[in-house]
Amino acid sequence: MPAPVSYGIAMRNFTRFPEMPDARALIDYGVRMEEFGFESLWVWDHILLGTDPNFPIIDSLSLLTAVAALTSKIRIGTGVLVLPLRNPVILAKQLSSMDLISNGRLTLGAAVGWYKREFDAVGIPHDRRGRIMDRNLDILRRLWTEESVTGEWDELNLRNAVMFPKPVQKPHPPILVGGYVDVVLKRAATKGDGWLTYFYTPEGYREAWAKICAYAEEAGRDPADLDSLNQLPIYVGPREEGMPLMTEWLNAEWDLSKGSQSTFDSAIVGTPEECAEQIAAHVATGVKNICFVPWRYHREQVEALARDVLPLLRR
Repeated sequence: MPAPVSYGIAMRNFTRFPEMPDARALIDYGVRMEEFGFESLWVWDHILLGTDPNFPIIDSLSLLTAVAALTSKIRIGTGVLVLPLRNPVILAKQLSSMDLISNGRLTLGAAVGWYKREFDAVGIPHDRRGRIMDRNLDILRRLWTEESVTGEWDELNLRNAVMFPKPVQKPHPPILVGGYVDVVLKRAATKGDGWLTYFYTPEGYREAWAKICAYAEEAGRDPADLDSLNQLPIYVGPREEGMPLMTEWLNAEWDLSKGSQSTFDSAIVGTPEECAEQIAAHVATGVKNICFVPWRYHREQVEALARDVLPLLRR
């Protein structure tokens, strides 16, 4: 019998200017999510985001570290970290330390990124981001699992590089690869521990997951060993009230990747019973984790989700 689906929730660590994210309030939010019974907490990641309007964003890893220090059960995850923007040696140390601070509760969701302006600002070639992603994944894994690492990757020259302490999780924190094109789905199946996506309908998820399973089998891996996550917007309340509100919010603050199957049609909207029924269609796809993105992150929505919807899902 498959394990029950794990239910997590997203944090609003980016806002739309002139509103600014409140660091202290976000940390308190993370602590409350553990108290509410969510099993994981996910943050978004960018260094720079937007111009006019811009979207102020608090660093994902700093925020998760703060929450990890004040909680004991809830998993912390990036959904997703733009991996090519980070120096992989420094990142390996930072993530290993986060896994130690959280006592083995870190999940790394990682992707190649898309925002050229952001890559240009930090001096990383945007047109090589896929290759840099693969390189960084290799370096992370080796530093986490090997006693000593020697090798040259582009400008990086590791000579008997010894990184201790190692992460709590063995062999290392799980790595979920985000993205939607076939080369990325293959990366998730062959170089990651699974896949994560956002705003996929059950039909879109099934289609992509079938490709991932085929790539895994081709590489000699058992697809059943792969983890998965779908991030879904949700509004708990009368559907006739919630649909206009959800549509307005999604169009105002969210972008969909061109060419992906991400769609605003994935939004879960309705009474607690209607929400549970819509979520059941996602559970039926075999997805192992669902991360809810509550409408505008309103406290009333979060509380309704925890109080009225989660118990229905766990029956």
